Amino acid sequence: MEDRYDINELLKEKGTFTGIDKSKRKKNKVRSLKYVIDALDIKDGMTISFHHHFRNGDLLADMVLELLDKKGTKNITIFPSSLTTAHDHFGQYIQSGLISRICTSGIRDRLGEDISSGMLDTPVIIRSHGGRARAIESGEEKIDVAFIAVAHSDVNGNANGFEGVSPCGSLGYSMVDMKHADKVVVVSDLITEEITIPFSVPSYNVDYVVKVEKIGIKEKIMSGATRLTTNPKELLIAKRTADIIEALEIIKENFTFQTGTGGSSLAVTRFMRDKMIEKKIVADFALGGITGHIVRLHEEGLVRKLLDVQCFDLDAVFSLKNNIRHFEIDASFYANPENPGCVVNKLDVVVLSALEIDRNFDVNVMTGSDGILRGASGGHCDTAAGSKICIVTSPLVRGRIATVKDKVLNIVTPGSTVDILVTDHGTAVNPLRKDIMALLKEKKIPIVSIDTLVEMAEKIVKKPNPIVYGDKVVGVIEYRDGSIIDLVKQVI
Repeated sequence: MEDRYDINELLKEKGTFTGIDKSKRKKNKVRSLKYVIDALDIKDGMTISFHHHFRNGDLLADMVLELLDKKGTKNITIFPSSLTTAHDHFGQYIQSGLISRICTSGIRDRLGEDISSGMLDTPVIIRSHGGRARAIESGEEKIDVAFIAVAHSDVNGNANGFEGVSPCGSLGYSMVDMKHADKVVVVSDLITEEITIPFSVPSYNVDYVVKVEKIGIKEKIMSGATRLTTNPKELLIAKRTADIIEALEIIKENFTFQTGTGGSSLAVTRFMRDKMIEKKIVADFALGGITGHIVRLHEEGLVRKLLDVQCFDLDAVFSLKNNIRHFEIDASFYANPENPGCVVNKLDVVVLSALEIDRNFDVNVMTGSDGILRGASGGHCDTAAGSKICIVTSPLVRGRIATVKDKVLNIVTPGSTVDILVTDHGTAVNPLRKDIMALLKEKKIPIVSIDTLVEMAEKIVKKPNPIVYGDKVVGVIEYRDGSIIDLVKQVI
């Protein structure tokens, strides 16, 4: 083989290495938030993103929007993983012209009322957590600047969410933004010279680091939806659900599960624990938004691994920091339908709540009984589609409002992916799942038809007066694959 180099020629050309001027090495990326916003030159029409791991205690989104509003920026798209009560006043940024488009998983309370009244000219795009990850990774949505709130960062941007004075836990939803945004800004109230180890956000993905006085209110991570219920009706539903899971022979060595938020769904964990101890069963993993109740199962040796895309309380935050088999995962690994390895496809059972469910087993978790945006798509349709068995728990009525009804106001999760409905007045099985129906009958678990439950609810509360809608579409609900599953109309 011919020599690659002529050694004599190389010797003639050989120079002297002059070295590197280390004094010119970039020291760190720390700047003020105002400096960063000016330097990034966020222009009209750009897209900025945030995450909601601080939930009701988020402070960052408002800091950024206030500065942009003062600069006179217009027509931006905000792309948060979800919006909570911390963002109630964002209607003022719509009215000022700063916000012209919103893409999110959830909208609640006053902002939900503002959007439902028609304040925003462009319909809000509602995506599930998996659908959001898909839209970003596919390039369907382009993020110009991602602002990532973290509990601890070093001066170069290596960061995590579980150390410091303002921990939020897993940063699972922000990880997709971090990988695909044009620019990434890490913001924290704890920034150190020492390298942050372990880190969830690596410095090579970070353009700027910002120090603020306080990044979030950790006490507001936990909401009413994640508190364990003492309501006898919800405990009855939870006990029935656990009995059904046992009857379906799901509770066996290395089974996998996710229990969502909502009183009954969370309480299922308590009753499953008793059955696991009795049978000496250990689950392989628990998935999703992790709570302290799931952490206890892990620490008792009843669940081997926790796969955590979001911490729902401080017990989960501290567990992520201290338990080596409590793993932080990103939203794409969690639920992106275009990711063939997404972990929702490995679920044996998921237990979910509902605002409404109808004769077709379609579920609404987005709009209240008045038609106003009051909820979140979250991972609802993702886990329902991926799991082997999806169980929805709901009281038959809430107050004087039927939750089991002829037709839901808006569909978030299609009934074809929902297998069982458990209420305080009986259990219904989707007719598509004849295998489940046969097994439950064999195990002497009482079953009623969904039509019977609808009729029961109507007898208790009667049919409500119809909601008066306008012609304007205020929200577009996407299914996880990007197709449009429903529209939210303006409430008059």
